[in-house]
Amino acid sequence: METDRIAPVEFDLHDLSAFSSFSQGVFSSVARADQRRWGEAYVRGLLSVPGRKSIRRISDQVVGRDAGQSLQQFVNQSPWAWEPVRRALAEQVVPVLRPRAWVVQEVVFPKNGDSSAAVARQYAPSAGRVLNCQRAIAVFLVGDGGSVPVDWRLVVPRGWDGDVDQRSKVRLPASERSRPDWAYPLELVDELVAWGLPPAPVVVELHDDREVYPLVRGLEQRGLPYVVRVPASTPALPVGARGRLVPGTAVPTVGRLAAEAAARGRTTLSRWQGARGDLVTSQFVVATVPGVQGPGEARAGRPLARSRRVLAEWTSSRSARPSSLWLTSSGASGIVELAALLHARESVKEDVDVLAEGSGLRHFEGRSFQGWHHHVTLSSVAHGYRLVRELERQRSDERWLRPYA
Repeated sequence: METDRIAPVEFDLHDLSAFSSFSQGVFSSVARADQRRWGEAYVRGLLSVPGRKSIRRISDQVVGRDAGQSLQQFVNQSPWAWEPVRRALAEQVVPVLRPRAWVVQEVVFPKNGDSSAAVARQYAPSAGRVLNCQRAIAVFLVGDGGSVPVDWRLVVPRGWDGDVDQRSKVRLPASERSRPDWAYPLELVDELVAWGLPPAPVVVELHDDREVYPLVRGLEQRGLPYVVRVPASTPALPVGARGRLVPGTAVPTVGRLAAEAAARGRTTLSRWQGARGDLVTSQFVVATVPGVQGPGEARAGRPLARSRRVLAEWTSSRSARPSSLWLTSSGASGIVELAALLHARESVKEDVDVLAEGSGLRHFEGRSFQGWHHHVTLSSVAHGYRLVRELERQRSDERWLRPYA
């Protein structure tokens, strides 16, 4: 899979017809015409206002008058549903982006205080340290040229479950409770499947070996191919094995299987990466998890994975230990395709930074659960529009350069 990124471009204010058409499609589920107009204005601000994209600056530079209260109402209090907007965004993006992977990624929102929805001092795996922050889990559609987040979950820390006063202040729904990290990817992919999106391999990163098999089994039951990053200590269980094995059972770890495969030789692959076109080389091994592979029942008539494999990557040939270890289903194809799925995750990490600065992802000034979901949805729309337009322009240029291709 090619994931060469398209460099982000500034929003072209002279191309308002294309933007208006895109917005009309994305906001078609919003019932009131005035809300659709405020949605379009807010996204225009996220695209065009330089620096911090506050509601006041969007009001001044896009609307041209004191519309801060109306924008604030639209983002924080207005009851429009974000799920249909996200689905419409995905439907607009898919034909142009041509997704090859669904990458589930943690996104961290650092905070100074403790008044925002689901904020806590907590460990953020993607940052590798404890932060006062909100943690979110998003699913990105990844294709040629970049990625777009199309669905989000806000992770609720356990301390928020019984804090009635704080939950009331941020209007946190009663259904929003703490749950294990492995549950969020399953919720997200279930929603994408319900939207009717073409299924793609799911790429997820986990840091606790206790969470690996609930997620892996869930993906297998859904008939979705996967590549899941796991700790080296994770036991390498075959399909059909239930739970953690009893003490004394001889089961290799994922790290041991990778080391044994590496002793037989590694496969070296190179690719071009980044705007400068740097040549990046990694080494890989793939090993089949030993043991009897048990069949099972998959949802929606999709075939259940019949075996599991371990994928290991070394970004430095001098290191004895792999840079990352992954469990993957047999349906995720060969080593070149598997390596491309790992690189899709790197594309997403770069796009999180683009979203943060270019689309104002971390510039939300409200505190409510609803306002947070509205804002990340609108930031996703802005990012999606920018990427879609640049991909369309690039392909149009290619047609001019290669009229007989």
